[in-house]
Amino acid sequence: MSDVLFVKTSSLGDVIHHMPALSDARARRPSFRFSWVVEESFAPLVRLHPAIDEVIPVASRRWRRAPVGASTWREVGGFWRGLRARNYDAIIDTQGLVRSALIARAAHGRRHGYDADSIRERAASLFYDVRHSVARDQHAITRNRRLTGLALGYSPEGPPDYGLDRAKLARPSPDRYALLLHATAEPDKEWPAELWIALGQSLRARNLRLVLPWGTAREQERSRAIAAALPDAGVPDLQPLDAVARLIAGAALVVGVDTGLLHLAGALGVPLVGIFVGSEPGLTGPLGQGPIAVVGGKGERPDATAAIAAVDRIAS
Repeated sequence: MSDVLFVKTSSLGDVIHHMPALSDARARRPSFRFSWVVEESFAPLVRLHPAIDEVIPVASRRWRRAPVGASTWREVGGFWRGLRARNYDAIIDTQGLVRSALIARAAHGRRHGYDADSIRERAASLFYDVRHSVARDQHAITRNRRLTGLALGYSPEGPPDYGLDRAKLARPSPDRYALLLHATAEPDKEWPAELWIALGQSLRARNLRLVLPWGTAREQERSRAIAAALPDAGVPDLQPLDAVARLIAGAALVVGVDTGLLHLAGALGVPLVGIFVGSEPGLTGPLGQGPIAVVGGKGERPDATAAIAAVDRIAS
């Protein structure tokens, strides 16, 4: 058996974009053992993928908040010791950042990554034993699949398979509901609250209950402000990602900005509308087997009418 270690720590969208590469690897190399280093908050989602044998959580985000604490140093030391305790036949860093390359470098095994012309941070390529050329003008999912195939000796084929089963994950619900994914850590990707309210009013007229998830205190406050203007809209409690995946799986519709949860909806095949404002959908847009409509683009803010028309297209 061959041991393979993937390094893709964050963010949520990047983690979801790597899942089809794991599905490819399992299909083409069924006897291999696959481990994945991922940020601790995303570990519950990665564990849902049936091809994963071991999830190795890293708490770099939490460690950065208390860099000199004794508990931080103990955890950091334990992580590095655990990472170096096994020899891997291949280590594949599909993140392409210096911090992910350092993790790959710490592990024992032959390290694969993007070459200097393909990678996000050129210095990261210096840490790999094998550097692969993968065009940067491709979708992130395609790049992840291509790099993994080059490292393991096959060519990816077919549509992306995220390894997630919507039917198995969906929670029973007494009514049909839509998720409004307004929250994003990047202000230039936000869509104004008044446009969310206009869209929500249209969705309520379709007898859809509205749910507004959140991830930070600021996002919770914004969820509550939007929900207050929409009859019967709900703001759920903060939940781990595996529970959020089940919430998304049961939705009749998802509308969201370019954020990780939108890509999770695409991975699950839930009908979705993507609202793009500050990013390029051709490179990071949602992909999946369900109905998908995208409005807007980098530097192009769509209005509520465009979003409502997109809902009409996928709901007809």
